[in-house]
Amino acid sequence: MAANAARIKALGLWWLVFLLASTPFLQLVYGVANNSLGPDPAEQLMHSTGEWVMRLLILVLLARPMAQWGYSQLFVHRRMLGLFVFFYASLHLMVFAQVYIAWDAQILGEELTERPYVIVGALAWLLLVPLAVTSTRGWRRRLRQHWRRLHQLVYGVAVLGWFHLLWLSRSDVGDAVLYGAFFLLLLGWRLGIYLKRYIARERRLSA
Repeated sequence: MAANAARIKALGLWWLVFLLASTPFLQLVYGVANNSLGPDPAEQLMHSTGEWVMRLLILVLLARPMAQWGYSQLFVHRRMLGLFVFFYASLHLMVFAQVYIAWDAQILGEELTERPYVIVGALAWLLLVPLAVTSTRGWRRRLRQHWRRLHQLVYGVAVLGWFHLLWLSRSDVGDAVLYGAFFLLLLGWRLGIYLKRYIARERRLSA
């Protein structure tokens, strides 16, 4: 009975996380269908999808330290949240391709040479692709110890995503500063773990 109750609770929590992460997309679909996204729907779509990429990315990066502090619920759903990061990033890219460059390779080339935020945004999405593809248990078994190293690219995604937001912000950098503070704390935590392991390994080798 206890095992069945635990499974039901875990399944219910899985669906809750899925529905919460899906809600921004459903709101955007509703807004498009009812023409209620304001005077510039394309801008609203770009802004909203980009914001949710950053918010979910923070949750993904927060999952491991939270687990080490004894709160593992977020870590259990880290893979799903990571896939939602890729989902919203892909929506963000598709809106840009459809509205701003009309799927024109020449215009894309001009954007990449003239606008740094387009370059770092594209690079962030490209880094997300292998993370999304290898998110399954099967790929984790195939890659073994290399899987963890590959998925550390998420920190590169965070840095590139932050630069993308910063260069888009122009005079209003409030959001960029806020997200930057979160990313700095989370990257600093990860760097601290790495340094502790490095020092411990060096001590063992020198003993």
